[in-house]
Amino acid sequence: MTAAGVETTLLGFTRALRAAGIAVTQDRAQVFLAATARVGLGDQQRTYWAGRATLCSCPEDLPVYDKVFWAWFADDGSTGTAQRPVMPMPPSKQAPLGEDDADAGEGGPGDDLVVRVAASDVEVLRHRDIASMTEGERARLARQFARLSPRPPSRTSYRRRPARRGTLDTDATLRRMLARMGEPLELRHRHRSRRDRRVVLLVDVSGSMGPYADALLRLAHRMTRSMSTETFSVGTRVTRLTRAMRLRDADQALRAAGDVVPDWSGGTRLGEGLQAFLQRWGQRGMVRGAVVVVFSDGWERGDAALLAEQMRRLHLLAHRVVWVNPHKGAAGYQPVQVGMAAALPYVDDFVAGHSLAAFERVLEVVGDA
Repeated sequence: MTAAGVETTLLGFTRALRAAGIAVTQDRAQVFLAATARVGLGDQQRTYWAGRATLCSCPEDLPVYDKVFWAWFADDGSTGTAQRPVMPMPPSKQAPLGEDDADAGEGGPGDDLVVRVAASDVEVLRHRDIASMTEGERARLARQFARLSPRPPSRTSYRRRPARRGTLDTDATLRRMLARMGEPLELRHRHRSRRDRRVVLLVDVSGSMGPYADALLRLAHRMTRSMSTETFSVGTRVTRLTRAMRLRDADQALRAAGDVVPDWSGGTRLGEGLQAFLQRWGQRGMVRGAVVVVFSDGWERGDAALLAEQMRRLHLLAHRVVWVNPHKGAAGYQPVQVGMAAALPYVDDFVAGHSLAAFERVLEVVGDA
């Protein structure tokens, strides 16, 4: 079987799981492909465990996964003989779910096993939908945000700087020649340098975004602390949160944001909010040439035509508009909400924002903008 055929078979398996009721998101399917490429598709047991580790998110998924796996691969010669895999179960001491990873690696001879189990927990947590997490898992997730590495987008500057290669700098070359009594000993070059682009974050804090608000603000805090970023909340009003997001401690930053946001968990009037934002900050230069990231599910309760008009204005001013929707990571999601449908024609990148792995993808999109 060719590589394309193998990938088609594996993706078909993920679609079969999705049809059977397991919430297999796009990023989980990609992790499954990477895992099978790592362990080798010729070993059916490794394929089984690779899929079970990457595609299942709760104990209820396991019997469904077993049933679909055997129905899908039983007659597929590419995975070898159909023999039900038996998971090797050496005596283990699993790290408690609430412990830090750094604490899990200290101890006796079984350290390697503890580290592997803890690492697996972290990997599972990266792909879990934040809305389905318990309070303890959210606390663990909050500590993982320190590992995110935002990369600022950049643009070519009009200013040219000396360089070893590039355009010939005739003035510098002539000055060098005059300093050496007219001897053309050395050519000087210069090229345009690159400067960081400004990033503007608009975080929807309406009631429908409540399960994701804490994580989105932690992501905003990480981005604001790492690069040139302005952060605003939008709901029924627009509130500037940049000063709060620049506090060193993430928990203090979130508490400071909560103190200044008057419409927390209120309604959603993105059109009016964007209009107020553009009138006060956008047309004064903050948005011009910037990368604007909107975190929202697009459930608009106001005038959708107004939202479309403000998105058109935003798209004309900004360098690039990225829309992050937590529901895009759900299986079978379609952007049919009135607000989402109105905004989508003016969005350059439409990405998911439901998990830590999805946030990493958001940072990649912003960094490449």
